[in-house]
Amino acid sequence: MNIRSLTRGDGVVIGAAVLLFIASFLDLYSIDGAPDSLDIPSLWSSGPVLMSVILAGLAGAALVVVSRGLPQVPKVAGLDLGQFGVALTVFAAWSALGNVFDPAGGADNFGGGGDGTSAGTGLIIALIATLLMAAAAVAAPQVPALKAALVGAPRPAAPQPYGGGQPSGGYGYPGAGQPQQAPYGGQPQQPQQPFGGQPQAAPQPAGGDFSPFWFAVPVPRPLFAEDGSQTPIAELAPGTWYLAVEQRGGTLVAQTQDGRRGVLQDTSGIQRG
Repeated sequence: MNIRSLTRGDGVVIGAAVLLFIASFLDLYSIDGAPDSLDIPSLWSSGPVLMSVILAGLAGAALVVVSRGLPQVPKVAGLDLGQFGVALTVFAAWSALGNVFDPAGGADNFGGGGDGTSAGTGLIIALIATLLMAAAAVAAPQVPALKAALVGAPRPAAPQPYGGGQPSGGYGYPGAGQPQQAPYGGQPQQPQQPFGGQPQAAPQPAGGDFSPFWFAVPVPRPLFAEDGSQTPIAELAPGTWYLAVEQRGGTLVAQTQDGRRGVLQDTSGIQRG
């Protein structure tokens, strides 16, 4: 699982899941006039709340987060894991709302058995947690602020020119190295300078020259085939360094870790190594 592929929206989902888990140990009911010594059950004591709110919400959050880190998302009943997880979080929020309105679970229909009973602290916090979880899961792919990477790509200590050897950190990460030496009598090749940590768009070649460089994308972006077809051959993930081997106008030809080459059409905001 690639942790660096998680977004800020996934971070909100994780935080809401933690809040929901804490709420599950709090009071299910709040009874008017009850003595302090009364032992009020937690959310784990109610089957409907446990199954439809706690377990559904935690399972939905897990599926949403795990699906982000898998290279290929499996499908369940025609839906990928992420979509199935989003549906579970929405279901958990809807169930929590119903239990807040009727915490006694219909006991008030038997001779006033539910009179004076209202939602406890646990139910109220569970409703807040599931609403936050569902909102983040639904909005994460649409809202730019939530689509940003949760963990940014680490800055390399020093870039290594293309052709100077395999990077020390392995392919997909620009390793440190010294600039290549020019032949005797020639001009030394200038080392590539980092951009000070600020994302920059791909530079235009000067005088027809292009120097391959490492880069990282701010959000997941598709890599298209070099033949001009609009079918993606791979997806570049934030937090991983890729090698730009050629520039074609405003696009870059990039190479992935497994050696595949394709065209990156959207080069805005890329981070150079």
